[in-house]
Formats: sequence, C-alpha cells, structure tokens
Amino acid sequence: MLPKEIPLLRIQDLCISFPQEGIVKEVVHSLSFELHKGETLGLVGESGSGKSVTAMAIMGLLGSGRSLTGHIEFDGLDLSLFSRKQYQSVRGSRISMIFQEPMTSLNPVLTCGNQIAEVLMVHGKMDKEKAKEESIRLLKEVEMPRPESVFSSFPHQLSGGQRQRVMIAMALASNPEILIADEPTTALDVTVQKTILDLLIRLKKDRGMSMLFISHDLGLISEVADRVLVLYRGNLVESGQVKDLFMHPKHPYTRGLLACRPIENQGLKRLPVIGDFMEIDSSGLIIEKEESIAVVREKYKRDSNLDRLRKEKLYTQIPFLEIVNISKRFKTVQAVKEVSFKVYPGETLGLVGESGCGKSTLGRSILRLIEPDQGSIYFEGRNIRDYSFREMRNVRKKLQIIFQDPYSSLNPVQSIGETLMEPLKIFGLGKSEKERKEMAMELLKKVQLLPEHFNRFPFEFSGGQRQRIGIARALSVSPEFIICDESVSALDVSVQAQIINLLIGLREELKLTLIFISHDLSVVRFISDRIMVMNKGIIEEEGDPDQIYFHPKSTYTQKLLDAIPKTKWQ
Repeated sequence: MLPKEIPLLRIQDLCISFPQEGIVKEVVHSLSFELHKGETLGLVGESGSGKSVTAMAIMGLLGSGRSLTGHIEFDGLDLSLFSRKQYQSVRGSRISMIFQEPMTSLNPVLTCGNQIAEVLMVHGKMDKEKAKEESIRLLKEVEMPRPESVFSSFPHQLSGGQRQRVMIAMALASNPEILIADEPTTALDVTVQKTILDLLIRLKKDRGMSMLFISHDLGLISEVADRVLVLYRGNLVESGQVKDLFMHPKHPYTRGLLACRPIENQGLKRLPVIGDFMEIDSSGLIIEKEESIAVVREKYKRDSNLDRLRKEKLYTQIPFLEIVNISKRFKTVQAVKEVSFKVYPGETLGLVGESGCGKSTLGRSILRLIEPDQGSIYFEGRNIRDYSFREMRNVRKKLQIIFQDPYSSLNPVQSIGETLMEPLKIFGLGKSEKERKEMAMELLKKVQLLPEHFNRFPFEFSGGQRQRIGIARALSVSPEFIICDESVSALDVSVQAQIINLLIGLREELKLTLIFISHDLSVVRFISDRIMVMNKGIIEEEGDPDQIYFHPKSTYTQKLLDAIPKTKWQ
C-alpha cells in the first residue's frame, strides 16, 4: 500500500476572532482542510462567510487586535507559531496572494513595473536592471499587451483586467508554491473574467503550483477547482469533489448557492434564494427546508402563455421613451454613435456589453446627466433635450437612476433616513418632517430593510443592503422609469438574486419601466423583455432574450455568451 501523500498546506481547528463593539467575536470556527501539491481548492461562500479572513490568516496578515488559535502547517512548518519576522521568509516568496481589488492593493504613486520589481529585489535578491528585465518577462507571461509600456504606467492608467494581470505578475514574481486568489474576478466583465480564469489555470499548470481559489460563485469554482469547501458564517458546512458537490449537494446552503445563478433559471418568474432552502432561528441554528432545487424551480415556474400575452400587449403601446440618433464623444473616444431605440411602458429593456462599450454613457445621456452631442430624447411627446434646467428638474422626478456603486453614490456623513428624506424635501413631497419620515420608513419596508436602519450610516451596511438603499432613494419620488446601471455587478450571486427579485417585484407593483444595464448576458436575459447588445458605441443587435441567447447574429454577442461560466453537471 502506497503511503498517503503529505499535504502542502494543512489547516487544523482554525479559529479567528476580533473585537467588535466592545466584545470579541469569533468569525471562523474550528476550520480544518488540506491543500495538496498541484491541486486547486475552491473556497466558496457569501461575503462574511470567513473566506478572505482565512486567506489573510494563512498569509500572516490578520494584523493587531485579532486572535488566532489552531494550526496552519505549510510544508512541515507551523506558521501559526511564526513571528512577524519569520513570516517574511514564507509570505510573498513561497505563498503569494492575489487580492480582491487591485486598485486598492496597488500603490497609486508607484509605477506598476516598480511594484513588481520591488518583489524581485526583496525576494529574488536581484539588482534593479535584472529586476526590470524579469518584470517585463512576467508581464509577457501574464499576456499583458505592450508590457514595456505597462511597466512605466501607474495603476490608474490601466483597465481593471490589466491591473489584475499586474497583481498576478507580482504574485508570481517569487515563483510561489501556493497561490491564493481572493475573488480575483469580482466586478470584472464576463469576457475579462474568462481571460483571467484561463490565465490562472494555464499558469498554475505551467508552474506546477497549488492554488486556493476564493469566490462567492460556484459557477466560477466549477471551472477552476478540483475540490470545493463551502463556508457559511465561519463554519465549513460541506466539502467534496466539484462534480459530486454539483450533482449531489447535501447542505441546504450549498443548494441555495447553486440554485440562485441566473443561467440555470430561465423560464422562472423569480430567482431561487438561500431562504428557499433554509432559515436561521433566533438562536442562530439552521432550520433546513425539505425542498430540492428542482422543487423550488417548479414553484417559481413562469406561465409562458401569460408571459407571451404580456409581451404582445407591451409592444402595441405608444413608446414611453424614444431615443433618436444620440451621440456622445469624449476627446478622441466616440463613446456613443447615433444610437436610436424605443422603450415601452412596463418594459424591462436590457442593455449589455463590456466596459467601455458606451452603455453607461448612453444611460446617463438619456437622463441628461451627461449632455449628448447630438440627437433627440422624446418623453411625453416632447424632446427633453430642449428643456431648461428647471424643466429637467421636474422630468427627473419621473426618470431616475440606480448607480453601479451604491457606496460612492451615498453621502457617507448622511444617515440613511436623511438620504431618503432629502429628495422628498427637494420635490416638496410630504407636508411635514414627520410625514416625510413616515414616507422614508415605508420606503425602507418596500426594499426589505428595517426601521432601525433609518439612523445608520452607509458604512454600517453590506453591499447588498447599500444597493437596496440606492433603490429606495430612486423610488422616493415615485418615478415611472428607472435606469439600473450595473446595479448587481459587484454583488455576491446570492445577494444578486435577491436584488433582481426585488426589482422584478417593484416593477410589477409600481408599474415601472426599466433599462437594465449589465456586462453579464445571463443576468440581462433573466430580467429583460428585450435585449440590446452594445459594442464600441453602437447597437450590435437587439431582440428577444432567448433569440439573442440561442441564435446570436453578431460574433461580439457570441463572445459575451462564450464567457459566461457554465457547468455541464446541471
């Protein structure tokens, strides 16, 4: 009998705690797992499940104030016993990490090349000239266009995908044995996401590395991992080979993560969510609901006849908005070029394309948040491009927008209550402060937030909660039309499903008309009545969601479809 292979990394009974509001809170509970040589291990769960903090513990980057018990064994060394100085012999050289957000991880005042070269000079003991030469070679290895130019560029001069390639080059600089990839594709376009995933898979194979791949999306995990660990509130709730976990998920939380992905749920009137499979009681215990993924999907099945009749009625109406030959140019870039289309009352029009295709510029141009260079925007029979500032102010009460990043669009020093009451004051809604507060409370209820959230500030909320606040603010003036600009792109897939369901429910309850902007065709297909595909400032094609999805006319649309993570097991 052959001896069992000794794992490269072994985590035993790992517990991580940190102080919060005067008490010590444990965020990872007795976690144990192994990573073997040449293996890719997926670590999946929602935000707050303990994924990233586990990675930071392995890297010795938890910082002061946090406590750790248990063991982190790497190649026979117990890293949990290492001093900060001892850790320097392992971190960055033998174990490297790609962080979730490259823009905040890269130094904004140093060129990208100098940041890679610094790793080589510290860990590889290279001189400056040799480090530059090796940095450029690494940029070529991660398939960076114009590597010599990128070496001299600052982070803000690169796209999100390019910055992520720089981070990968830095992580590879010391030829590590383990690469930790912490949400390396979050908020990237699906096409860029695919190139980054393909790159990591190739590099891992070429270099013979082991990889710990962290994500909230089991679809992504299925493309890269050999085994999967599922974390929920700091607990390991399920583990196994990727195929086994997809085919036979045992834990209700795993079933929820699998079920909420839009790509698997076409033909449904709403997306399944975690709450369809489990509940948490007052003591924090999980109450499992005895329902399979198939049963939940059957419950939410859309009536195709009603859906067909609804669409037939939609397109016999007078258009709600008519956009004629809208164009917008920024210096040398033609962001939008002579785009024309109509939006019908009660319709959700999906607008899909990669970053830089012009979709957000088009959305903002429609509301005149950006002034178009030419073209007409007809609303209620008049061209609102002829409106004065005062007239536009009245129109904006009916036409609203939900921005991509709710944190940057919310005032950080203004409470949520103040944020919701401000537009009510501006438009003279509510007879008194008391009445406006009641209206704001009703808005919180409508987007499934609680009354106690009224006096809290944006930093006290999760990403999904902040997006709900953004939706509540857009609804505060009772609009008829809302542009949702990448409003779910940076959210966990489980939270994304909740927000999509919320938007669908509000659309039906309030008779809203929507333009839903996204880079993800699977999400747009689920929520939309009609889809427009945008590329380089023009509309490549438009049509019924299923027609676009199954019979695309454009090679660009096919490229977007090919980039969507799919699994052959569901």
